[in-house]
Amino acid sequence: MELVNKTTVQEFILLGFSVGQQGRMLLFALFTAIYTLTLAENFIIIMTVIQDSHLAHLPMYILLGNFSFLEMCYVTATVPRMLFDLSFTHGIISFHACFIQFYVFFSLGNTECFFLSAMALDRYLAICHPLQYPKIMSQDSCYALVAVCWIFGFVLFVVPVILISRLSFCGPNIIDHFLCDPGPILALACSPIGYVAPVLHAIVSSVLLAIFLFIVVSYGFVVVTLVKASRQSSRSKGFSTVSSHLAVVTLFFGSIAAMYASPNGESNAMVTKVVTLFYSSVTPLLNPLIYCLRNDKIKEAMTRLLKKKRII
Repeated sequence: MELVNKTTVQEFILLGFSVGQQGRMLLFALFTAIYTLTLAENFIIIMTVIQDSHLAHLPMYILLGNFSFLEMCYVTATVPRMLFDLSFTHGIISFHACFIQFYVFFSLGNTECFFLSAMALDRYLAICHPLQYPKIMSQDSCYALVAVCWIFGFVLFVVPVILISRLSFCGPNIIDHFLCDPGPILALACSPIGYVAPVLHAIVSSVLLAIFLFIVVSYGFVVVTLVKASRQSSRSKGFSTVSSHLAVVTLFFGSIAAMYASPNGESNAMVTKVVTLFYSSVTPLLNPLIYCLRNDKIKEAMTRLLKKKRII
């Protein structure tokens, strides 16, 4: 991916958080703990799925293992840089490094959307079409679906990143954020920016809307099927699994909705930072807890793994 900078700006300054030295130290300690716990939680889920001979072949847990790896990548795309800027106050990031972070972070977010839709599809097929499910969602089909999620997630943001990088940036170069977000970057571009902003908005909005509608429709069919189920045990088990999926979907899309609903006044920058901080750092911490606390198979597999390693 070639970035062409036809400008005098060679670096940007990330303002980060407007807090004093003590506040920076507290934020550094807090997000170091969040980052460490997030990596540990998701790594445990990955190892549990890989080490358990039963879960390793089930599509739902193949998707969950990949989703956990995605969450580790997602939080790593922003938090280490944020911790660095909390330690050193200059906040300088090179032009190319800024656009690489922009591309990787938003491509991973895009990939997460596709994985959430893939997990919705998996539950729809498993609950609404149980007889055809083993044939449709075979292990090979599941791995192909995983590959599609990763490829589409990273391909879709290539064009926006190249278009924005080719804009003229003649100063100022201060980004009022803790990461390279396309909104503040576009605000620094010299006029005219042409069709870049509409193209970016069209790509992001269409992808998010299409995936959100797909997820809503899929889980809508799942809920209707579970309500009609004759066996109480099957109904309860199905709702337990679906509820954890819906909680993760709500966290992700709720954060995005809060971003779009944020005010346009002076408080907009702070609201954007808080919302971005939530879905880039806090959500990856909460997702493993949501999946594990409501999933008996994961808890049983973890217990077997710990016994195997003679930890308990």
